Parts: sequence; C-alpha cells; structure tokens
Amino acid sequence: MAVRQCADNDFDVILEIINDAAQAYRGRIPADRWKDPYMSRGELRHEISDGVRFWAYEENGVVLGVMGIQDVRDVTLIRHAYVRTASRNKGIGSKLLRFLMAQTEQPVLIGTWKDAVWAVRFYEKHGFKCVSEQEKNRLLRMYWQIPERQIETSVVLKETGRITE
Repeated sequence: MAVRQCADNDFDVILEIINDAAQAYRGRIPADRWKDPYMSRGELRHEISDGVRFWAYEENGVVLGVMGIQDVRDVTLIRHAYVRTASRNKGIGSKLLRFLMAQTEQPVLIGTWKDAVWAVRFYEKHGFKCVSEQEKNRLLRMYWQIPERQIETSVVLKETGRITE
C-alpha cells in the first residue's frame, strides 16, 4: 500500500479510474452535465497541462484510486478524486486526501456536484464544510474554469480552520 505521484505512463490508468468511478454520477448530476465517457483523453491532458498533479493509491502494483491537487493563486484545490468502483469504502479516498492535505500549507478548497451527496459527506467527515451559495459562486469563478451551468449545480467545501468566508 502506497501513495505515490503519478508519472506520464499512468495516464491511461488515471483516465480509466476517473471514468469507472464517475459512473456513480450517472442519473445523479443534471443530465446536461453528464457525458460518456465522463472525461475524455483531451480533457485529462488539459487538466494536467493546467497544473493538476495526480497522486495514486497503489496496492500490490495495482492503482485503486487517484486524486489531483492544483495550486491556484493563494489556495490549493483538490481535483478529480476517484476510487475504482470495486475498491470503494476501504479507506482509499481518505488516505489520498490526508496525504494531499499534508502536501500544502495553503487553504484547501474542494468543488463537487451538489447532488453527489456521498462525496459531500465524505469531505465533511474529513473536516470540510460547504460554503454559502454566494461564497461558492465567488470561489468557483475565482479558482476554477468551469461553465456557468456547472457553477449552478456544484458546491464548494473548505477546510474548517484554514480558510475563512
């Protein structure tokens, strides 16, 4: 069991895990935001070239989960946190999140779909809380590059004690 930074040759496994795990969103997020595959090769390349650094949780040589971290101005964003469907609820996401939190001293923000209640609960369990609707809109426009429709249907969580509204 190890958390390690992803290398260039991990690209396909990152994409595979994201698209496998994102199936949980099907029928949950607004239909106009869903697509299959959830993330294309080009989108993943764009995210990496935009500064998202992926980390993998690996067990017996198999990557079971991935999570990205991205420094944007004065904050760190947790991006694209996914665990293989078959490996969920085994603490993998928690291990990745704790590891990435230790990699930064900046305030940490996380954006996710409003209707992904399991994801919101996961982050709340780890000391994050949803910001107000007004603050969410401001933060998403300031630190993310996403369409207005995604802003409408998302939440932002902040680590309590490290960033203030």
